[in-house]
Amino acid sequence: MYPSACYKPFGDRAIVVGFGNVISREVNQRVHALHYAVSNAKLLGVGECVPTYRSLLVTYDSTIVTYQKLVSMIKDLEKGLGACNSKPRGRKAVIPVVYGGVFGPDLTRVSLYHNLKERDVIRVHSEREYVVYMIGFTAGFPYLGELAEEIATPRLENPRKLVPEGSVGIAGKQTGIYPRKAPGGWQIIGRTPIQLFDPSWSPPALIQPGDCVKFEPISTARFRQIRSAASRGDYSPFVEE
Repeated sequence: MYPSACYKPFGDRAIVVGFGNVISREVNQRVHALHYAVSNAKLLGVGECVPTYRSLLVTYDSTIVTYQKLVSMIKDLEKGLGACNSKPRGRKAVIPVVYGGVFGPDLTRVSLYHNLKERDVIRVHSEREYVVYMIGFTAGFPYLGELAEEIATPRLENPRKLVPEGSVGIAGKQTGIYPRKAPGGWQIIGRTPIQLFDPSWSPPALIQPGDCVKFEPISTARFRQIRSAASRGDYSPFVEE
């Protein structure tokens, strides 16, 4: 049973459509289904739509459409979703990662925290397929879940002033990838040679909400090969299913 949506104004030019207080794959699928429906309906006056874990932000031009009218139109779209999601299945990306060493300085910390061998942390992290719940924190940063409980690890007590581009991290039951250099407190266990964000792309973020991600352990030599191929435009992480 899907939760009933709650509609609230966000300033005078946006609406937040919330689906309860629980973070789950089912709720997130509902958010993405409504995001897809609103985006494709091309409603008059609607601007950007931003999906999160359990809500959808819809911006609008109040000189073109009123808050009450827009709420009514979105509710009609929500009802039309029925008991299933109308959003097509997202793409699947296989993200290559060098784990540990200079690329993953916190891999040892994570393994010790759980009394596991480093290779077991790598195995657990890379054997699961993750859903991109949302993009946030910094441009193009994908929040992926859910991480297996056996390697879920709290954030660092003292965040780093700079985390390298491509770093793969753990924070609680989430995992994610830093698309650009940025401060951060996630436990860094590896790094990918794949570029995830470029303002000149359309859309600028390579991975989108609703996509699926699986990590693939690679060697440092393979890291260099992929980085070189990606810089020439000869590499894509997306796979056919």
